[in-house]
Order: sequence, then structure tokens, then C-alpha cells
Amino acid sequence: MKQYLDDIINNHIYMLDEMMDWVRIVDKSGDVLYANKKMCSDFNRDLRGEKCYNLLDRKAKCGECISNYTIRTGEANEKEIKLSDKTYNVTSSPFTGDNGEVLAAVEVFRDITYAKRLTEELNYKNKVMTNDINFAKNMQKRMLPPKEIYNGLKIDHLYEPSDMLSGDMFDAFKINDEKTGLYICDVVGHGVSASLLTMFVRQSVRTLIRNQHDIVKMMKELHKMFLSLNLDSDKYFSIFFGIYDKNKREFSYINAGHNTKPILYSNRGITFLESKGYPICNLFEDVEYDVSTIKLQINDKLLFYTDGIIEAKNNNSEEFGEDRIIDIIKDSKNILIDIYYSVKKFSVGSLKDDCALMIVEVVD
Repeated sequence: MKQYLDDIINNHIYMLDEMMDWVRIVDKSGDVLYANKKMCSDFNRDLRGEKCYNLLDRKAKCGECISNYTIRTGEANEKEIKLSDKTYNVTSSPFTGDNGEVLAAVEVFRDITYAKRLTEELNYKNKVMTNDINFAKNMQKRMLPPKEIYNGLKIDHLYEPSDMLSGDMFDAFKINDEKTGLYICDVVGHGVSASLLTMFVRQSVRTLIRNQHDIVKMMKELHKMFLSLNLDSDKYFSIFFGIYDKNKREFSYINAGHNTKPILYSNRGITFLESKGYPICNLFEDVEYDVSTIKLQINDKLLFYTDGIIEAKNNNSEEFGEDRIIDIIKDSKNILIDIYYSVKKFSVGSLKDDCALMIVEVVD
């Protein structure tokens, strides 16, 4: 049998000796019948006749010997082993005679040290990045306005990013004891860059409006601050911003390119807050905005939303649209939840864009 094996091995040596991986042939007793040139050269000796486990500084076969498994079943097998400071992927394949009988196992040792280290580094960096993204996600949620009363305005909202980080943001905050700032913003895109811009918008708006109650001048300053970032032309955002004056019960607002019109609804009816303007982008050096003002009454409500709602599509590429929102407003007692689940059902359970909804109710 041994001579028969030697003859078969000798007929294949020329192929195995040309391989840059380590290759050896091991019989069921764990004896090394053959080791290719590369393997013998790296160990500086002829490995034939040694026990297979000598390489691992063991005194007996491995508990889960892949070669024994291959010889017994005729099936290939593999595992990873550590040798010194290197990691190898070892593949065991059946070595058969002319009659198909499995006589031994061919073991190929492939050095995967670099790939292993690279994978570990990538996994570590991915973990760090995931932690950072989760932190940013939590920051975005923490920056949402508390659901409370601001100078006679009761705030409620629903926020569901389509990705881990969102390009949608809304806010409600007291400017002083009489005036409250309200806005909804939609940054182009998703992910880290979009979320960073939402944070820029939030901090900039809050800072600017406290020093300047003229919303046209405030919006112009916001535009200048955005230009100073020197971002690419594909980075921009739209924003619908307004100030509510509690004493006058007036809401003055500007629309900077926001394509979803807030909805005013009460027992007097339902209307859209119509206003047009350019988005905040670097295509324009200077921009002009028109201010609109409406009178509000107790129990009036304003619904702010982004295009992730009305542009959600079903399997027929039909958009959810504004009419369905109006129908929900007319019939629902829990508008935020009903809009959200109606959109999810309409788009077959998958929201392709961020979902941002805020309701502002005049209560005082």
C-alpha cells in the first residue's frame, strides 16, 4: 500500500511543488507522506515521515482532526490554525486511488495572516463607526423638542429615520416669553453628512433668531452661514420657518424651498400655508424671501411634515400625496400615528425616506 501511495504521489509532485501555499499529504495514522518544496524550505527540513501534529508542537492528533474526517468520509474540510505569529487556513481534501478509495488527505495551508488582521481592523473600525453613528442617532433624537407647551403652543411629534441617521429635523423653542420659533427642515440625502447639516441648522437657527427677530434677515444670515461652509453643490436643505407671537396670536413664516406645505386645521376648515422661496444652497449668492402672517385661534392646529410622507410610493408607483393626509385629518383622533402607519401600509411596510411629523396646537 505504501509503495502504491508513493507511486501516486510521485506522479503528482510536479504540480504540488509549484504551489506557493504549503501542501502536504497525510495518511490515517497521521504520518506525513509528502510535503511540497515551499513547506520543506520554510521549515528548513524534509517533513516526510514526521507526524502531522509535530508542526503544532503537539504530542498527539488534534481533537478535531480534519484529515481523519476527510479520509473517513471522503469530504473536504477546513479549519484555522495559529503557527507562531501567523494564521493559516487549512483545507483538507481526499486523496484517492485508481478505484476511488480514499487513501490519504491533501492538506493545503494558506497564509491568511494579513487578511485576518485586515478583517479584525475593519471589524474594529466598523464597531467604532457604528458606535459613533449610534451616538449621532441618539443626539438627533435628543435634539427633538420636548413634547410640552411653549408660550401657549402644545407640541407633539413623530420622528422615524429611514436610515440610522436622518436628514429631516424639526424644532420648537421659546425665543422669549412672548415668541416661539417653529421650523421643519429637510436636508438632501441621508446618513452622516445629512445629519451633520441638521445639527448645523438647529444650532444656527436658534442662535440667529435670538439676536434677530426679523425672520427675513435671519434667513439671509442662515444662507450666508451655509455658504461659508464651502460645501459641494449637491449639499443643500429646505426649511419652513416661522415665529408665533402669543400676545397677538399671529404666526409669521417663510418658506425656503420646503416643498411640503404645512396644514392649518380647525373646526373652521383645513388650509395649506402657501409660500414660496429658494432652498438654502450655494447656487445663489443672495436670496429674497416673502413673509406671510396668519391669525390663529384657540384649538387651531398646524401639521408640519416632510416629503418622505407625501412622496412615499406603493407598488404601482403611486404617491401617498396630500389628499390622503387631509382624509386622515378629517377622520382621525390620533393623527400622527395614523399618518405614519397609513404611509407604512401604503408603501408595503418599507419607508424609503425619513418620516418627520410635528403638530402644533394653540392652547392658550
